[in-house]
Amino acid sequence: MLTLALFLLGVQLSSQDVNDPKPALRSLNQNAFKVGEYLKYRIHYGLINAGEAELRVKSVTSRQDRPVFHIEGKGRSVGMAEVFFKTRDTYTTYLDTESIIPHEFIRDVNEGGYIIKRHLFFDHTNRTAIDKEVANKVYDVPAFAQDMLSAFYYARSYDASKLKKGSSIPISIFLDHETFDFKLKYLGTETLKTKWGKIDCLKFQPLVQSGRVFKEKEGITLWVSNDQNKIPVRMQAELAVGSIKMDLSEYSNTIVPVVFKK
Repeated sequence: MLTLALFLLGVQLSSQDVNDPKPALRSLNQNAFKVGEYLKYRIHYGLINAGEAELRVKSVTSRQDRPVFHIEGKGRSVGMAEVFFKTRDTYTTYLDTESIIPHEFIRDVNEGGYIIKRHLFFDHTNRTAIDKEVANKVYDVPAFAQDMLSAFYYARSYDASKLKKGSSIPISIFLDHETFDFKLKYLGTETLKTKWGKIDCLKFQPLVQSGRVFKEKEGITLWVSNDQNKIPVRMQAELAVGSIKMDLSEYSNTIVPVVFKK
């Protein structure tokens, strides 16, 4: 459940050229999130309340002698989904506070008995990643590669004022020992109704590979708060069978107040 949710949320914004021959540790000066931020989402499959996902920026710690955000994402099934497809997902990333690239990523997924475990260590200088869960096997990765959780936070560091309607932005995510390339098409702005009131959003359409999960390349729509926080407020996706909708249900400790209009 959270696998799909984070996969979709991670398909957002990137301004870095992944073909850059010298991937140095850059400085993005992100100002979209901080330690203590908490986001919670309700996930519906059609009319069924199927799950929930939580994202926490837990602390600043250290990896590879660099300060990093310790960020955790958790997902679980609820209601009838507990009976038919019990899900417990946990994702952890250690994200460089300056460069907004992951140094370490842990994935522990159990979805209806389908178990995936990953423990990746990224070497961005040499463009490699090692998975300790697979006999320390070394994989090639593109410059400034993101894991599926770090991509969500990296995306929020992008200056959305540079976007033009109809433009597409690439991002590469290293997932299950493969690199997945995406393009995110900016559709403009839209006002959404939520339980707190109306909120101005940026609207995006991720263009993804067909033949895997979604009906077509343009089967997903994502709305992100049009403010400094850039919080995903809603995501909708047409699947091969049915549809999924994910709405923000709780939030706290955002870097600036989220403004809703009556």
